[in-house]
Amino acid sequence: MIGPARKEDVHEVLPLLLAAIGRIAYSLAGCEDEGEAERILAGFYIREDNRISYKHVLVDRGEDGVAGMLLSYAGDGAAALDVPFVTRPGRDSGARAGEIIAVEAKEGEYYLDSIAVAERYQGQGIAKALIGAFEQKGMEEGYSRLSLIVEPGNTRAYALYKKLNYIEDGSIQVSGNRYIRMVKQKN
Repeated sequence: MIGPARKEDVHEVLPLLLAAIGRIAYSLAGCEDEGEAERILAGFYIREDNRISYKHVLVDRGEDGVAGMLLSYAGDGAAALDVPFVTRPGRDSGARAGEIIAVEAKEGEYYLDSIAVAERYQGQGIAKALIGAFEQKGMEEGYSRLSLIVEPGNTRAYALYKKLNYIEDGSIQVSGNRYIRMVKQKN
């Protein structure tokens, strides 16, 4: 059953989120240590003022826990969702200190930031159902334009997005990697 995430889902959602965002996690956390990055991002998940807050997460609950998660938010004001990461006390002071990632969401769009399904639940249509819930939520919040990014080598996800009528809309650099930007216009 798909519904909003809760703070207490952190230990089930965070591994899925980290699998979905890869190296972007280090840019958000502002450090290169895997364990420290996980600890920092877990702290941000339970807050309400940033892009990875539980408030922006939908989950599909299976019989034995979270089967999948989708993180999304409005492009309007998306840059403000990164401020808590950039201003975090103790953020590394090296070359990446002020670097967050590119603002991926554009004004006037509802943005699918990340999606992941637990391995034991893959191939059961959960990702498609989560995307449907994301699209519905975007429409309910007044957005007819939906967007996302996908790594060029992630052919499985790319094929799913194409099947769901997302079309390419250029590319974007995020944390040093190129992503294909895709959009869908709902009427």
